Amino acid sequence: MPRAVTLIRSDSLSDVAEYAYAATAPAEARLIFLAGACPLNADGSTAAVGDFAGQAATSVENLRTALADAGAALTDVISTRVLVASTRQEDLVKAWEVVRDAFGEHDVPSTLMGVTVLGYHDQLVEIEAVAAVLD
Repeated sequence: MPRAVTLIRSDSLSDVAEYAYAATAPAEARLIFLAGACPLNADGSTAAVGDFAGQAATSVENLRTALADAGAALTDVISTRVLVASTRQEDLVKAWEVVRDAFGEHDVPSTLMGVTVLGYHDQLVEIEAVAAVLD
């Protein structure tokens, strides 16, 4: 099945970034706007309390589930925003490494942000995404 997402890399910008700088989808693509995937277990409890990498992993799995329910996969994601409740860069990096590894070669444009607080008790990570599919 053809993919709707085309990742764009720029030779004019630094190659240090671990993601494409832009992405496009054709006009006929169906866009899927996902709520932030949170590190919640099926019973609503927060997974991996105190563990940035563990919460990122659970958030990625919940993102996969939401994408599948919408008829998409990680390879259909066109951009992400990764929110980490910390002021420490090393905590952001711990979460980012899990997200980056989950996407593998589909290195979508992403924003990594440290935030003050997230919505659920003991929540440290949330992953927002937009996907595009050709039906």
